[in-house]
Amino acid sequence: MKDTLYTATELADVLGVSARTLRFYETKKLINPRRVGNRRIYNYQDSARMKLILRGKRIGFSLDEIKQFLDLYDADPTQVEQLKLLRDGVEQRISQLIQQKKDISQTLSELKAIQLATSEALEQKNS
Repeated sequence: MKDTLYTATELADVLGVSARTLRFYETKKLINPRRVGNRRIYNYQDSARMKLILRGKRIGFSLDEIKQFLDLYDADPTQVEQLKLLRDGVEQRISQLIQQKKDISQTLSELKAIQLATSEALEQKNS
């Protein structure tokens, strides 16, 4: 599989994204496919990087954070710094999500109280 090459359309299909998405990440310097004439050719490394990018976006990392993570992967063969950065980023993201969960819970409680109060007010007006 490491010798597999993809066109933009093929890789986009494999990843479940659009070719435009691949071009976007290329403009952000997160991937760098080879070019054969006017066509972009993606290899196994490009595919792996895209999977990491998409996973990072899905769990809430910014493009700058993802780029920093990927740059460390290329620069540090031991991956120690990359793992530390990932751990710190994950811990920060967990804290953010816990706070958001609390905020959502509080908002839902407030909305339910408003819903109940308005329903009761409407019942009194209709009786």
